[in-house]
Amino acid sequence: MVGTLARNIFKKLLGVVVVYACISITLNAQEQRYVIADQDASGPAGSDMIALLVFLQSPEVKLLGITVVTGDAWRDEEVAHTLRLLELIGRTDVKVYVGAEYPLVRTQEATKILAKLYGRANWNGAWTEGGHAASVIPPMPEGSPTTKASNEDAAHFMIRMVHQYPHQVTIYGAGPMTNIALAIRLDSHFAELAKELVVMGGSLNPLTEDPEFENTPRHEFNYWFDPEAASITLRAPWVKITDTTVDASIQTRPNEAMFAKWAQMKTPVAQYLTLYTTRPLSSYMWDELAAAAWLDPEIIKRERFVYMDVNTVQGPGYGDTLVWTDRDKPQLTLQKVHAQMDVDFSRLEKKLDELFSKPAPGEVNPEMSK
Repeated sequence: MVGTLARNIFKKLLGVVVVYACISITLNAQEQRYVIADQDASGPAGSDMIALLVFLQSPEVKLLGITVVTGDAWRDEEVAHTLRLLELIGRTDVKVYVGAEYPLVRTQEATKILAKLYGRANWNGAWTEGGHAASVIPPMPEGSPTTKASNEDAAHFMIRMVHQYPHQVTIYGAGPMTNIALAIRLDSHFAELAKELVVMGGSLNPLTEDPEFENTPRHEFNYWFDPEAASITLRAPWVKITDTTVDASIQTRPNEAMFAKWAQMKTPVAQYLTLYTTRPLSSYMWDELAAAAWLDPEIIKRERFVYMDVNTVQGPGYGDTLVWTDRDKPQLTLQKVHAQMDVDFSRLEKKLDELFSKPAPGEVNPEMSK
């Protein structure tokens, strides 16, 4: 009798332990944040790559994949730099997906004509005068990759992931939004099945004497390079849109002390940044700000909540950022955007130091350690 009672009590206790273990596993799974990084991944070691490192280094993040789009450089060159980055820091478990080579509508030839009529842009990315053809991959300082990109294209990969993990996947876009717009057009449920959209793009009213923005305050490269894709993306029915604007980005100029600190770290990622960075101190921390602020929202001190779109009329304002409030918005289907405006730079720097001072989660045989 006593033995039977003891066995029953043991079974009940065992059941409670199993239930609590299952709850704990579920909570831990829920704590991991799923993200797809859609990036114009010029390299090595610039803002585009540092943004990818923010995701790759965070134990909170499950980076489902990296999708690549032409922007700051041509797509094929960017794919090669991304693959090599993953090899160097030991994260080849993360796959790379090839996206769009060209914008939806804008062409390099038409852009040259518009520049003669209305003035040239300060930055043309892959279309910079004197640059190479789309199919050319110049010699890479960090060495050429030995791994290959996935056979699945970027848009279909993104669609597959939001269906596999409905309402859990953040779409992070820090380049022209061509891949994201294609996914929206291919699947009408894509945006609503994602958890949120986080972008680096757009410019509202930056307080600066930087010639790129002083005379054209609504101009920003990611929106400008493919205005139609940006407009399609911003009008889609996302649950939430967060935008790191130029207004915020220009508050994040890197400094010598920051790079010196990273040079003292022994991690593969810090060694990669120290060895290959060519970024001038006159540049800004564009994409890594958007990535880090997604991880730590306290990095952002102020935001505006506005309707946002992009000018798709091929005139002097083609590609410019458009914003409205409830009072003055047009009778169009537009989405409100959390437009980030002011930054706590010291908190951003602290977050990057924290991430880059530790080994990458799950890293295997990083080549930077050899």
